[in-house]
Amino acid sequence: MSDPAFDLANYDPRDPDPWLALYLDQGLPIAPEAKIALLKGNRSWSRRWLFPIMRPAVFAFFILVKIARGISPHHPNLNGTLHRLIHWGLRTFCTPEANTLILRHFHVGTELLAFIKANAGPVEIDTVPLRPRTLKDLEDNVFLQHDLNVFNFIIQLNASLRVQGRDLVPVDKPDFSMISDKPFELAPLPRGRLNFADAQTAIEVYTPLYALLLPRADFVRAAQSLQLDETVAIYIGKILGTDYHMSFVKNGHPLVPLSTLQAGYRLMMHGLDCEAFHGWLRLLKHRQAQGLPLDPRNPTGASA
Repeated sequence: MSDPAFDLANYDPRDPDPWLALYLDQGLPIAPEAKIALLKGNRSWSRRWLFPIMRPAVFAFFILVKIARGISPHHPNLNGTLHRLIHWGLRTFCTPEANTLILRHFHVGTELLAFIKANAGPVEIDTVPLRPRTLKDLEDNVFLQHDLNVFNFIIQLNASLRVQGRDLVPVDKPDFSMISDKPFELAPLPRGRLNFADAQTAIEVYTPLYALLLPRADFVRAAQSLQLDETVAIYIGKILGTDYHMSFVKNGHPLVPLSTLQAGYRLMMHGLDCEAFHGWLRLLKHRQAQGLPLDPRNPTGASA
């Protein structure tokens, strides 16, 4: 997939475009449609100007919310209002690229957990697949359910393994059937005059609102879930018998939790980690279909 915004014909060695360099870079195996959406957001005026201007005000508001939540950790609990507000804001102010990244994230997360479950042997895990096609679909408790899915998955997976006295082990021929080969089928996204905000700006604004409208326990759990990338990566590594993809993880292990004030930035990193994991599994799926070794670093090894 190519995009006119990153046309190599416009390359000037005397003034190289940093975003073109990242567009051409193949270090992370991210789906082209996700990479283009992320880069367009990074080079947008909202990310370059609006984001740094409004960030101090958002930070100050976040401090007030944390103080309020320290006084009243359980109320208000306006989960439905929060999801409707998120839907309205994304529909009204966010670019199609930002909304693409947000909708994709739930599909990617669903497939990553499904991959681990399918290759873990007999385990009892009950989570809710999340496949939003439209922004309206997000109103169905999708953000909160996403956090519940991750923690319930880890608890139920490890409880099942502990009862059986075993752990995840390398699989000779992993099941990649749940990993999508093509772009996710998303409905057309709004392109109105007000749809200007990039994903990181939107996330930074919504993070304190998330903390304000949900009980403190729900927000803290959501923030802690952002550091579970390394945990998920370890599970994938045990199944694949390789640690190559561990180099994609940048969020840090949850045994040393970071401040919730960093949640906005870490949410962007969480999205990047998950896209990289998913892209890596997609690449391995293609290698398996071609009869090649799963690990590209072992080109002479036995085929998978």
